Amino acid sequence: MISAHTHLRAGVGPLTFTRLKWTSFAHSCVYTALLICAFAAGKPEPLTFALGLSHGLLWIFMSFACIAAARLRVVSLKLAVAVAVLGGIGPFFGSYQFVREQRERSPRTHASGR
Repeated sequence: MISAHTHLRAGVGPLTFTRLKWTSFAHSCVYTALLICAFAAGKPEPLTFALGLSHGLLWIFMSFACIAAARLRVVSLKLAVAVAVLGGIGPFFGSYQFVREQRERSPRTHASGR
């Protein structure tokens, strides 16, 4: 069975799957820190502002980067939509989709030795 991801590239210039994946994970960490500051730590300023601004700018950057990467066939359209549409609410959707797509791209090893 041929996977839908077999036609995807590893990267084009500086826009690579690996760089986007790690940036997505960093974005998820920033967002987690923002949630902790905003809801558990009593909204300390200017930290909450800096984390909120970082989250917003990272979401905008990742949205544009993933849309461009989808057009260049570096990532799937499904991954780009997860980042661009759901990333403003929670970047965990995009990070999770990067993990799923990486698993689908990697060669599978079967227990039966095939």
